[in-house]
Amino acid sequence: MSKPDPGVYEQGRGMDAHNAVMREIRARNDRTYDPREPTRVWLDEDNTPEGVVRSLTIILNTGGCRWARAGGCTMCGYVAESVEGGTVAHEDLMAQVEACLDHERENAEPHEPAPLVKIYTSGSFLDEREVPAETRRAIAETFAGRDRMVVESLPDFVDAAKLREFTDRGLETDVAVGLETATDRVRHDCVNKYFDFADFEDACEEARSAGAGVKAYLLLKPAFLSESEAVEDMVSSVRRCAAVEGCHTVSMNPTNVQRHTMVEDLYHAGGYRPPWLWSVRAVLEATADVDAIVVSDPVGHGSDRGPHNCGECDDHVQTAIKDFDLRQDPSVFSEVTCDCEATWEAVMERERSYGMPLAR
Repeated sequence: MSKPDPGVYEQGRGMDAHNAVMREIRARNDRTYDPREPTRVWLDEDNTPEGVVRSLTIILNTGGCRWARAGGCTMCGYVAESVEGGTVAHEDLMAQVEACLDHERENAEPHEPAPLVKIYTSGSFLDEREVPAETRRAIAETFAGRDRMVVESLPDFVDAAKLREFTDRGLETDVAVGLETATDRVRHDCVNKYFDFADFEDACEEARSAGAGVKAYLLLKPAFLSESEAVEDMVSSVRRCAAVEGCHTVSMNPTNVQRHTMVEDLYHAGGYRPPWLWSVRAVLEATADVDAIVVSDPVGHGSDRGPHNCGECDDHVQTAIKDFDLRQDPSVFSEVTCDCEATWEAVMERERSYGMPLAR
């Protein structure tokens, strides 16, 4: 598997131009963050291979994704919320974990620990520059009494020995991999992500050797794709991921316009519209037969910067999407209708240029 060195990744692969633009955009950010405060924490329900369970989601504030420090993905603004300097001390990271446990104790209904814990860093939990080995082991020990763990990582850092620190404690463990698309050209040129689908397949094999699973994260409508191209690519990507042994869940994330990103610059210039919620529905309906759990959580739904329809039906479609996530039954969409669906159909048929969306 390739070594995680962004300088090598971009050199001579056409990524240096994208990265130069991304570094200039990210330099506009002047906010700072407390290394002892997590970025976010919330309680929810998730569909897992064992069924729907209560979950605790933690986003640790680390020094940020090392690929994002090089320039990074065109749509991802999470590094702008990271602690300056590139590293966070073990003691500070564990203080963040404790703050998340306090949140759970105060807000969980019923007042019991969630069986599922998901830990994200907006980078790679398994990258020891972001999360030191000492911290990773301490987190594994902290949550050893739960049923399942999900940790986030780029495929480079997926290592069986690291995952066994969780699986050997009896934790069902999954790696959440930000694959974005199964199409290498789209991932390289639209998302500006360096690795290939073959690297994702290797990561799945590495996880399997440790008794762990994989949850693929896909991106609906990256920059430079029309609405119909985005839907076509996503249907193909869901199917290709579901066919990889060890990948039991596919999470489709509709793009939202995050600050300090290339997508935001395109959005303000009139060159980007987030995906329609009808497109989310179309993908979920078209892939309901795959041998995997397929879910979607449209962040910022109904807003101009998030996935949206006309504004009148957005909440109804979002509710149906959440229902589908839990039931995996496409019939939940049968009662959701709106006049704006005709506009979406016209966009799907006629839109040919990413740089001039037919409808806002």
